[in-house]
Amino acid sequence: MLFVTDTRKSISINRILHKPQYPTREKAIRDVTRYIELRYNQQRLHSGLGYRTPNEAEQAWITENLAA
Repeated sequence: MLFVTDTRKSISINRILHKPQYPTREKAIRDVTRYIELRYNQQRLHSGLGYRTPNEAEQAWITENLAA
């Protein structure tokens, strides 16, 4: 079971994961994967990235390594 403290995230997760019926298993997997990759992982703060989002960490790396 997935526990989410933010109500908005909970609603989004419920819409995706508790959809009444998917026409195929592949469609269900695609929707869940898309949600995880495009929404959840991109907005969540990751402790391994210094409590930044992946986009923030990538931008910091680009600034530090490619600006020189």
